[in-house]
Amino acid sequence: MPYTISQALQRNLLGNAPNWYKLTIIGFLVLNPILMLSVGPFITGWVLIAEFIFTLAMALKCYPLPAGGLLAIEAVFIGLTHSETVYHEALNNFEVILLLIFMVAGIYFMQDLLRFAFTKILTKIQSKIYISLLFSFTGAFLSAFLDALTVTAVIIAVAYGFYSVYHKYASGGGGNLSNDDTVKDMVRDDLKQFRGYLRNLMMHGAVGTALGGVCTLVGEPQNLLIGAKMGWHFPEFFIKVAPISMPVLITGLLTCIIVERFHLFGYGYQIPGNVKSVLIEEAAKSDAAMGATGKAKLLIQACAAVWLIIALAFHLAAVGLVGLSVIVLLTALCGVTEEHQIGKAFEEALPFTALLVVFFAIVAVIHDQHLFKGIIDYVLRMEGRQQLVAYYSANGVLSMISDNVFVATVYINETKAYFINWLGTIDGVGEVMWEGAKLTKESLMAILTDPNVDRSAEALALLPAASQEAIVHGMEQFDNLAVAINTGTNIPSVATPNGQAAFLFLLTSALAPVIRLSYMRMVVLALPYTITMSIAGFIATWYMPEVEHWLLSLLVAAH
Repeated sequence: MPYTISQALQRNLLGNAPNWYKLTIIGFLVLNPILMLSVGPFITGWVLIAEFIFTLAMALKCYPLPAGGLLAIEAVFIGLTHSETVYHEALNNFEVILLLIFMVAGIYFMQDLLRFAFTKILTKIQSKIYISLLFSFTGAFLSAFLDALTVTAVIIAVAYGFYSVYHKYASGGGGNLSNDDTVKDMVRDDLKQFRGYLRNLMMHGAVGTALGGVCTLVGEPQNLLIGAKMGWHFPEFFIKVAPISMPVLITGLLTCIIVERFHLFGYGYQIPGNVKSVLIEEAAKSDAAMGATGKAKLLIQACAAVWLIIALAFHLAAVGLVGLSVIVLLTALCGVTEEHQIGKAFEEALPFTALLVVFFAIVAVIHDQHLFKGIIDYVLRMEGRQQLVAYYSANGVLSMISDNVFVATVYINETKAYFINWLGTIDGVGEVMWEGAKLTKESLMAILTDPNVDRSAEALALLPAASQEAIVHGMEQFDNLAVAINTGTNIPSVATPNGQAAFLFLLTSALAPVIRLSYMRMVVLALPYTITMSIAGFIATWYMPEVEHWLLSLLVAAH
């Protein structure tokens, strides 16, 4: 029976999302203008944030871009923010947008090398604990310099390929990978064991991307966003977050060993011997078929990886432009010259890039309506350690249920706005002249967060000595709060797929159903990491000022 136009419109709205989800979004869109007229923009703004977080939490029902985008567009139309403010937010974070577009696409062309490395780990090493540790550490190392989503995609591709090889063997050459009806009875237990084995490795690898992603400027999108706001290049960022990221990295790797050794939380599955034999045979066939052309491509990709690390470490160009250089080098030297071949590299990044701009629209609402001012002021009235751990905890809890990029964007913007206003209360600011104009609180913050200007620059020398000392101490706390935002959004967010894009990517991949990786099973598998890493991050945040002073004294002594 053909559909009427109204039925077709209803079915088309948000596609295959459940009807209750569609009705909920429609309810949100109807409710917001009514609230705007009845209770004003402040309460409506908070309702909008709750609605947007709902779309993030329901990402498995519907990708957040369509539903969240509708809410963002409505926010502009009913006057919660303005299109100019959204554009300004996007423009301020243009470097992050470049990162997502070009760096992710650049790493796409290095997948052969990454797949080769993970395949060797899986087939050459016998100990499950060693393999798990290497998956986690390799995921961490690669994600510190590359993109966590791409690293996860490569791990998924390796696991899916191996699973399909053995499932084909177990089912006699046919059958759906998600269905065991055609699987021979004698190998059913082996297949079940192999599924558990792959689930374990996927989670170790995914957590590894979070362990490495927190460490560097390019590890996660919010890192670059925070680094841009603070004026930190790659080396400065690594050093700033190291007092927290390094203890958490060690804790995460130890957790990997413990859960495998004692078979905790669903870990400890071993690969059956006959499964290993089938996989080794398949890997040998792939190596034999590689030929000189394949080996040359691996060599070129390895050289590109070295260039990438050097370019990032010495900040030879903006991160996104480094990614673009990788695209040019690898496509030219590996013979990728068809437009549709190159276009595939951008398919993974662009949906999330569009979603990030929608984030900025919600951030614009928060900025225009001063929604977080009361919360930020309350936390910043705390002092020292309490302030730092409060920031770490608040960002951690929100990132468990929402998206960590969104949370980090809100907190770093509002915190920087607070410190700009604080600079306006310092004696001498707004009175002395700097480069032919008055030194305003905004221009002073621009100087203090300029990566090419020393904070003890001439601008500070124009101010009274007491003002200089207050600014130095205040900016040290601002730095520490930025680190707390970064680590708070990166570490506890491993609790759920909502917070970590790599986890969500794994959960929505073609691999998840065939290895029986559900939402709740992923939460259970992530639980030991969530507990140990979050506690380690909390303790490290508490002692961060002492560690910084200790490191500074070591540097002074060495000098």
